[in-house]
Amino acid sequence: MVPRYARPAMTALWEPEAKYRIWFEIEAHATQKLADLGVVPQSAAKALWDWWATDPKIDVEAIDAIEAVTKHDVIAFLDWVAQQVGEEARFMHQGMTSSDVLDTTLSVQLARASDLLLADLDALLAAIRTRAEEHKYTPTIGRSHGIHAEPVTFGLKLAQAYAEFDRCRARLVAARAEIATCAISGAVGTFANVDPQVEEYVADQLGLAVEPVSTQVIPRDRHAMYFATLGVIASSIERLATEIRHLQRTEVLEAEEYFSPGQKGSSAMPHKRNPILTENLTGLARVVRSAVTPALENVALWHERDISHSSVERYIGPDATITLDFALARLTGVVDKLLVYPVRMEKNLNRMGGLIHSQRVLLALTQAGLTRDDAYRLVQRNAMKVWESDGALSLLDLLKADADVTAALTPAQLEDKFDLGYHFKHIDTIFARVFG
Repeated sequence: MVPRYARPAMTALWEPEAKYRIWFEIEAHATQKLADLGVVPQSAAKALWDWWATDPKIDVEAIDAIEAVTKHDVIAFLDWVAQQVGEEARFMHQGMTSSDVLDTTLSVQLARASDLLLADLDALLAAIRTRAEEHKYTPTIGRSHGIHAEPVTFGLKLAQAYAEFDRCRARLVAARAEIATCAISGAVGTFANVDPQVEEYVADQLGLAVEPVSTQVIPRDRHAMYFATLGVIASSIERLATEIRHLQRTEVLEAEEYFSPGQKGSSAMPHKRNPILTENLTGLARVVRSAVTPALENVALWHERDISHSSVERYIGPDATITLDFALARLTGVVDKLLVYPVRMEKNLNRMGGLIHSQRVLLALTQAGLTRDDAYRLVQRNAMKVWESDGALSLLDLLKADADVTAALTPAQLEDKFDLGYHFKHIDTIFARVFG
C-alpha cells in the first residue's frame, strides 16, 4: 500500500488492529455458541465479552513479540488475549483451526471493502450521469481506429461509460456475495471437534453466508472471482481515462482535465497542461489487475489446504482494494470537473470537408438504383480527393460536380444527406435504455 494512493476508510480495514478485532469477534462468537451448546462454560463467553466491553486497545507490538517466539500469528493472538482475560480464555478456539479465523476474517474484510467500493461506484455513476445529461446533444465526432467516423454526441460517450460502470457495479455486488462466506469447520473441514451450529451462528453474527464445504480453507475460486471483478473494474477505469487522455491531445482538445490555479504542468515547459490524473489512473489500473493472476493461481492448493495462498493475499487484499478505492474516487473527480469544449468539437466535426456524411450518400445512391459496389466507388473517389486535400475540398461540392452522382441524386437530395441532426434522432432512445 502506497500512502499517496490510499484513502483513510479503506486503509483502516487492513490495519493490524482492525484485523485483530475481527479475530476476537470470531473467537468470542464461537465461544458464545459453544457455551449455548454446553460445550464450554457460559462464564468463558461472559469473560471474553466483559473484557471486550471495556473497549480494550489491541497491543499489536505485544502480539508481534509473542509471534516472534511462536512463529504462529493466531497462537500469538490467542496467547495475548489469554493474558488479558485470564483463565477463562482457555476455552477459546475449541475445535477450531487457524484457517477458520483467518479465512473468515478475510471474508469480512473483502465484504466491507466491497461496500466502500460500491459507494465509490455510486458516486462515479452519479457524476457521469450528470455530465451525460449536460452534454446529451453536444455534437462531436465519433472515431474508429482513431480516424473520424460519423457524428455522435459527447453525452452519448458518457452514457456508454455509465452503462459500463453500471455493469461493473452489478458484478461487484455478485462478487461480494461470492466472497462473504464463513468457515468454522475445524481441521480439514469435517466439523469433528466443532458443531456446524457454531459456524452458522458466527456467520449470522458477522453478516456472512455459511461455506457449504470448506476442506480446511474457504475455496479460492471465490477469491479468484472477486479479484477478477476488481480487475474488470480497473480496466473500465482505464478505458474512460484513456478516452479523456486522447481528447486532451493538442490536436484534438475537445475535453481536458481541470487545471487548477497555481498548478504547474511541466518543470521545463510553462505552457504544458498534461492529463496527469488520467495517466495516473491508467497506471493504477495496471496495479489492480496485477492481483488477478496470483488470485487465479491460488485456486489450486494441495489436498485440503496449504498456505501458498496466504502470502499472496496479504499483498493483494489490501493493495487491490485500497488502490481501486483511490482510483474510483479520482476518476469521479476528473469527470465532475472535466472541461468540455463544444466549439472545438464542432471545429473537428468540420475538419475533413464533410467526409463524415459519406455513408448517407452511399445509402442514398443504392436506394436510387445503383449497386452497392458502384455507389461505394462513386463516393470513395470523391472522398479520397477531400482526404488528400486535408479537408480543404468539400465532399458535397465534389459530389454535386460529379455527373455520375447527379445522374442519380439531385443537389437538394445530396444536401439533405449532410444534415448533422440526422445522426442524433435516436439519442433519447439510447438514454432511456441506459438511464431508465
